[in-house]
Amino acid sequence: MKSNTFEALIGAVVIIFTLIFLFFGFQSMRLNNEGNYNVSAVFNRIDGIKLGSDIRMSGIKIGTVSSQELDNITFQARVLMSIDSDIRIPDDSSAKITTDGLLGGNYISIEPGGNDIYLESGDEILFTQGSVDLIGLVGEALFSVEDNK
Repeated sequence: MKSNTFEALIGAVVIIFTLIFLFFGFQSMRLNNEGNYNVSAVFNRIDGIKLGSDIRMSGIKIGTVSSQELDNITFQARVLMSIDSDIRIPDDSSAKITTDGLLGGNYISIEPGGNDIYLESGDEILFTQGSVDLIGLVGEALFSVEDNK
């Protein structure tokens, strides 16, 4: 009987530690959108971008992807980004989908413009560059070398 009580006690301790780690994990993700504003951008491809993907400027995380949808008219992807309200983005800035190293995930990189007018909640980043299909590029390079021979 002592063995069952001891195992139950250890199981309870493991569950408590798991809940504590989950709590701190969700706290560090900053799931609340208080103090953020939303801007959107339209891309031709958003391969590798998902909800919660980073939005970075100069390599520093300034926000996350909060939603993505397909425009039924243009068949392009519209991405809604939640940006930290302390960061002001000029309205002539550009956004591009970049990979985080050779094997890393994708994120949206914002290149700031030089305008004195800043984006506000609900505005759209007009200058965008979608993700690059690396396998397609390698295939094109290989087949173009064969055609030249």
